[in-house]
Amino acid sequence: MPTRIPLLGLLAFGIWFAVPAQCVAANTPTELRAEQLAEHNTTAYTLTPERLRQAIALTRVRMIFELGGTAWTLAQLLLILSLGIAARMGRLATRLTKLHFAQGFAFLFLLLPVTGLLDLPLEIYGHHISLSYGLSIQSWPSWFGDLAKSFALEWLVGGLLLIILFWIIRRSPNRWWFWFWIPTVALSILGVFLTPYVIDPIFNKFEPLANSDPALVSRLEQVVARSGISIPPDRMFLMKASAKSTELNAYVTGFGASKRVVVWDTTIAKSTPDEIALIFGHELGHYALGHIATTVLFVSAMLLPLFWLGSHGVRLLLARFGPSWGIASQNDWAAAVVFALVLFTLSFLSDPIFNAFSRAHEHAADVYGQEAVHGIVAAPQSVGRQSFQVLGETSLDDPTPHPVFEFWFGTHPPIRTRAAFAEFYDPWAPGEHPKYFTK
Repeated sequence: MPTRIPLLGLLAFGIWFAVPAQCVAANTPTELRAEQLAEHNTTAYTLTPERLRQAIALTRVRMIFELGGTAWTLAQLLLILSLGIAARMGRLATRLTKLHFAQGFAFLFLLLPVTGLLDLPLEIYGHHISLSYGLSIQSWPSWFGDLAKSFALEWLVGGLLLIILFWIIRRSPNRWWFWFWIPTVALSILGVFLTPYVIDPIFNKFEPLANSDPALVSRLEQVVARSGISIPPDRMFLMKASAKSTELNAYVTGFGASKRVVVWDTTIAKSTPDEIALIFGHELGHYALGHIATTVLFVSAMLLPLFWLGSHGVRLLLARFGPSWGIASQNDWAAAVVFALVLFTLSFLSDPIFNAFSRAHEHAADVYGQEAVHGIVAAPQSVGRQSFQVLGETSLDDPTPHPVFEFWFGTHPPIRTRAAFAEFYDPWAPGEHPKYFTK
């Protein structure tokens, strides 16, 4: 224990040192007042009675889906273990080949179709719900095609991680949690860099935004010029989301040479140029405030204690149930299902921590975006409120979500409070002060 405390403390210090000062700045009095007014506001974001009924019903479905999906994942992993399916898969993988790396891929190739088939009814129902509420227009053949692509990626990336994990376990059975953490972090960083180049184009089509809307690019360049960071036009992309979805979105992805801002074509179709400028300012804020780097650091730091807890959980389960599951030790390929069971449980329990971190980032980006377009957009407050109104209407966002559900699963602040905050936040008024930009 004494050697672990300095290690975790060093990680915490590293995160604090790497976070830009503006990312950890305390809320300004102007910001606090706007937050207090927004908390109890019920008029900034409203829905028609019919849309409200749909939004409430959809929220209930999502709550059941999230909780039911979590319970079902745990149940199916326990089922695969208790019926000896995992043990039989492990033995079959070792009989198929003597090569260690091939055994790992073979085991996962046997396991993923089983979990995939068990998940399929929920997956199909989820897409049916999206179609029924008009959130998706993706055809079933296209949807199944994406499912097949996801399977291939899970097998390739998961197989690589599985091989590394078991290779490390054989060499350090007691401290694998630390040594496995290192390549996991390295591969995560590599994944963030490669995602815009490799992963995203597998599922959607992208093109430079300048090809379809050079006037919009010129307007967005004005916002970039205020930020002091570099996002040239060739890093601004249009994603053709309308082939599959009716929802609105924009996001930042990658870092270094892969850094870019992506705007969905559905967002451009349903938003005014002023609204798009503000949305872009929000996404730009994620880069200006160092959110991608700090998220990688935060997740990396959180993974270490989770892996440490996971190692103890796996040992306890194998000691108690290993013989009945047919798993002799943590070196057995079938133990991968035990690892999945423990880490999935820990992930679910730690979701509120990760999501609170995400919500803080999203709020900071909201503040940054509204300040960034001052002088470019005529009325940032009303434009901000209206952009969230359109986003909420399109996504059927419930104005009064259950607070526990939002606390546990919400990655963004509720649309209601975001719209109200945008309406009340005016740091350029007399006597007020902006947080990220000087007057």
